[in-house]
Amino acid sequence: MSWQLVNNDRNEEQLLVNESLFALGNGFLGVRGNFEEGYSDEKKSVRGTYINAFHDSTEITYGEKLHAFPETQQKLLNVIDSQTILMTINGRQVQAGEAVTMERTLDMERGLSIRVLSWHDEEAGKTTVTFKRLVSFTVKELFVQQVEIETEREASVHISMAVNGDVSNFSDPDDPRVASGHAKRLTIEQVDAGDILSVTCRTYESALSVHCSSKSAISVPAERTVSSGEGRAEEAYSYTSSGKAVLTRWSMYTDTYRHGDQLEQTAARLLSECGSFTEAEEAQHEYLKAFWKDTLLEIEGDPELQQGIRFNLFHLLQSAGRDAVSNIPAKGLSGEGYEGHYFWDTEIYMFPFFLMTRPDTARQLLKYRFSLLNAAKKRAREVGHTKGALFPWRTISGGECSAFFPAGTAQYHISADIAYSFIQYYLVTGEKAFLREYLTELLTETARLWMDTGHMKDGVFRIDDVTGPDEYTCIVNNNFYTNAMAQYNLKWAAACWELLEAKDAQALNQKLELEEGEIAAWKEAAERMYLPYDEKLGIHAQDDTFLQKKVWDLAATPKEKFPLLLHYHPLTLYRYQVCKQADTVLAHFLLEDTADEATMKHSYEYYEKVTTHDSSLSYCVFSMMAARHGDVEKAYRYFIETARLDIDNTHQNTKDGLHLANMGGTWLALVYGFAGMRVKESGLLFRPVLPKAWKSMSFRIRWREALLEVQLEKELVRYEALEGSLTFKHHDETISLKLGDTEEIPLRLS
Repeated sequence: MSWQLVNNDRNEEQLLVNESLFALGNGFLGVRGNFEEGYSDEKKSVRGTYINAFHDSTEITYGEKLHAFPETQQKLLNVIDSQTILMTINGRQVQAGEAVTMERTLDMERGLSIRVLSWHDEEAGKTTVTFKRLVSFTVKELFVQQVEIETEREASVHISMAVNGDVSNFSDPDDPRVASGHAKRLTIEQVDAGDILSVTCRTYESALSVHCSSKSAISVPAERTVSSGEGRAEEAYSYTSSGKAVLTRWSMYTDTYRHGDQLEQTAARLLSECGSFTEAEEAQHEYLKAFWKDTLLEIEGDPELQQGIRFNLFHLLQSAGRDAVSNIPAKGLSGEGYEGHYFWDTEIYMFPFFLMTRPDTARQLLKYRFSLLNAAKKRAREVGHTKGALFPWRTISGGECSAFFPAGTAQYHISADIAYSFIQYYLVTGEKAFLREYLTELLTETARLWMDTGHMKDGVFRIDDVTGPDEYTCIVNNNFYTNAMAQYNLKWAAACWELLEAKDAQALNQKLELEEGEIAAWKEAAERMYLPYDEKLGIHAQDDTFLQKKVWDLAATPKEKFPLLLHYHPLTLYRYQVCKQADTVLAHFLLEDTADEATMKHSYEYYEKVTTHDSSLSYCVFSMMAARHGDVEKAYRYFIETARLDIDNTHQNTKDGLHLANMGGTWLALVYGFAGMRVKESGLLFRPVLPKAWKSMSFRIRWREALLEVQLEKELVRYEALEGSLTFKHHDETISLKLGDTEEIPLRLS
């Protein structure tokens, strides 16, 4: 059960949710889990195929536009549809209607989805149609489908397929989390129907092209016909027989970013190299064997939870860009929520999973951010800074896509979040080339931003008019999270120059033109950073004025009024002590050495009372910090909110795409929460605990050249070096393991 997701519901709401749940992807290409034949009864569908980073630019319309408001934004596009396979058997249309039994499975161990339709009629007897599909991890351009048609008696079968370039994006004007308008952004350049069906489209503004070529084969003698028109290339097979027939269809997607001007030629070459569906399935399984080996994460005692964990990790793998032009969209490649934009979600919530299990993918994610450094420097100048790099709050190709600056551009912390992830990569890998080629330059430019944003007053460094992670509190002075992350950024920017070899520092200095005293100024700003603190409460204040506001009465707020952002004007929310998500508590997780134990615990308890968790990014943070403070069972209750959020559609918007940051948060809550793992400058640390509901928890992580397996049981924790050797800490005890070594230590209760 835990390797498979099965959901056969056919009501309209669940069908939409299932389109996201059963989506398949490989970081480049994503295909929603639509029925090949569509739905009966005109049910709503978000029929989508997406290429990571493939977008168009659209105009942002303002009632009142002020200086440096972004004029355009980028929008991930629904591209050419090659899912469609329509079928009639003895004139009866094959569709998952009421008289048809359906079984639908997402197989996460093998990386494919299977849908079986079966029924009985007088002419054909028992009929079974099995749809299989996969998006290949080994040939990123490949989407392959197989249909098995089996009839008990002789039947007349007609199958038609299309490659359709006349597609649009989904829109919903009533939900700010989903785009409205600009739905149709592709113009059709070429349609061809021959041995291969092909369609090429081009975007209106970004001048990017996308191409799909499709070929098919059928296992029985059949008459084939082709046609084209209105942006579609079509083919059909007709045959009469009994028993089983197998149709295989290969579709190759290419785009300007990855394939230049050789879109059609590359697709044709790749199609000529395709093997059978079985071969593609075997290659998929082998790829996933390696993935599941490296990312082992098992809970004994809760099969539904284990299913949720595997589902989340599988979709993280399916969504992560692996080239220099793409990252991880907030909804992955499963839907159109947030228009395919990349947020801070990647660095803070999803990057750690890849860093500790698939460091090559983590490096690619960072290289993408580094590729936007010049755009971030340009954006800093647009909003008035004389130097430094301000990364966009939401983007695809580097431009700011957020039209609402209080909860967008004002979230300056994204520049520190990105810097933080670069530092984490260096601490985990120890890669000197990364320090020289990426880390020092990025930290220098982000440090310059903080120096130009903040100022010294009364002997402390202050940062005014920014927004922290809590989007229910905007444009504030000295947001604790922002200041603490900026402090870490500044400190490490200075440290990088000291870690560089002299010749590398000299070469980089010629490029970045360090001013005399600049590094010393970073150090001073870091040392004097103002971190607001309330003596009476013994907590870090979220910002200068948060604790002066009236507390929102969450208990008296009707359930139907959540999430608050959909029912209250932002100004109303800004005037209260109410948090959308973890803010100060998140800072204490990421930078636990900035506060003492008592302050962190008091802050956790205080902010817990005023946090709605309207953002899916919140539960995992409170889970990790509950575990950190010894409340293991509360940590478990928070964690349960993350593990099956999409499978159970608890936020009621899974139809728009999956919550990828929450999926990363599930892994964080287990490894950083219950196992208590921290990546520190001094090395790796564990403080493990185990909830009562579980018999054991096992996981694997990579550290430098080592692969470490950790197993938590009721009374002990076991560490084993599966590859390489490493040294780390278990609480205050230093442990050194060589290949094959195992260390068992009694598990503390808290």
